[in-house]
Amino acid sequence: MTWELTPETTTLAIAIGYCLGSIPFGLVLARIGGYGDIRKIGSGNIGATNVLRTGNKPLALATLLLDSGKGAIAVFLCGYLLAPEAAIPAGVAAVFGHNFPIWLKFKGGKGVATTLGTLLAMAWPVGLGACATWLVVAALFRISSLAALVGLALAPAFAWYLHQDLVMWASVILAILAWIRHHTNIKRLLSGNEPRIGKKKEN
Repeated sequence: MTWELTPETTTLAIAIGYCLGSIPFGLVLARIGGYGDIRKIGSGNIGATNVLRTGNKPLALATLLLDSGKGAIAVFLCGYLLAPEAAIPAGVAAVFGHNFPIWLKFKGGKGVATTLGTLLAMAWPVGLGACATWLVVAALFRISSLAALVGLALAPAFAWYLHQDLVMWASVILAILAWIRHHTNIKRLLSGNEPRIGKKKEN
């Protein structure tokens, strides 16, 4: 893959990716499911992990699939309609859209599902490696945030090993963003207070 985008095409890819990523599926599905504003439940996050704290597993699964799907759709759509290289900025922008949606005054989620969906679409072996890492760490420690941090931190290494240079740099950006967005989780991990998967409340 070589970088052959014009500034105009890159801007359009970023705009499309951001708009797709900014759709707050967790918020919408929670309202449809009768749980009100998901931002007033648990951690206040709009992602699947917090939707799970409502106790509605199908709703949480739907949120997970839709949040990851919007990242993948941004990659495939822009890669097909604009240029193959447009997939990279579109995918990164989708994650930023989820984390900082204009519709919610730029207060969104932490972007784990959207990042994984984006990585799977950009280079499926890289995304699969990150997902497998998440599953292993989650199974061992039962802590979603720890699994996400480790999985996304290793994604650039997977991309480097597979000689996916552009995906590697995109993975670096997304991993840094994820770690920044998880700063409160990191503090709780260090203090031993991070709740395990299945807990209904995270303050």
